[in-house]
Amino acid sequence: MINLVQKNLPAKIIALLVAIVLWFFVMSDQNPSMDSSFSIPVDIVNAPDGYKISRNVDTVTLKVRGARSLFATTSASDLKAYVDLKGITEGRHAVKIQSILPPGFELLETSPETISFSIDKIIQKQIPVELAVAGAPETGTTVGKVLPSVQSVTIEGPGSVIDTVTRVIANVNVAGNRSDFSVTVPLTAVNADGKEVESVKIMPQSVDVVVAIVKGVAKKMVGIKPVLGSDLPANYVVNGMKFDPDKIEITGDQKLIDPISFIETEKISLADIIKPVKKDAKLVLPAGITVTNDTITVTIDVAEKK
Repeated sequence: MINLVQKNLPAKIIALLVAIVLWFFVMSDQNPSMDSSFSIPVDIVNAPDGYKISRNVDTVTLKVRGARSLFATTSASDLKAYVDLKGITEGRHAVKIQSILPPGFELLETSPETISFSIDKIIQKQIPVELAVAGAPETGTTVGKVLPSVQSVTIEGPGSVIDTVTRVIANVNVAGNRSDFSVTVPLTAVNADGKEVESVKIMPQSVDVVVAIVKGVAKKMVGIKPVLGSDLPANYVVNGMKFDPDKIEITGDQKLIDPISFIETEKISLADIIKPVKKDAKLVLPAGITVTNDTITVTIDVAEKK
């Protein structure tokens, strides 16, 4: 038996090797390897709570290699791509894309390889409601008081967006009215240029406003005089101020408004101010004098003493 196996052994080994090579050749010819690309969405895992997450791309292209027979039963939904945001903090980050492939596939290329993320903390801020009165009541009457149901509201959104909000405005139209009325108006968050700031949630979203219409009274435009406190840090000085608005219309009996040239504000604290800042200040109105909005915004510019 041993002699039978050993007989012509070199020839038998060569024949076996040739058979193996032929088998691989046939299999390679019938089911060759091939490359293909799939465009798939990128999932986010371990996203931090309480943050606004923005990214520059939503999909990725995976170039893979595998036997031709595998592609016949594989679709884009069988491949997965994701980024892991575990431990990522606020700011901008480039995060590498991870992938999961079905068995038998080899990853050749990921395009793009990373995704840029902007992580912005969601914050809340209290901000006063500013009334913007438009139109004119019926002839012979004027607007006495405009009273909102709330003096301030809460705004919520990404910190970088919330920082651009300077006012929350309620637009009240008094055109054609001859008597007191109430109205519910939506609130709008705006920036320093008066443009609406999107991606901001206002709570509540609207405000009830009571408008008092009075008859037989006079109106006059007067200046505003901010009254500053004496608590500015010792090594700082006030360089200047700006008011918004810089003048205001007062309403009242003619004899009362004639001697008035300006309206003062309540005392504005300067404690801990070491850079230019905006502050809301209430107007101090003489008896019998009314305005449509008794709050102004004062921009105070301070600088360190040299």
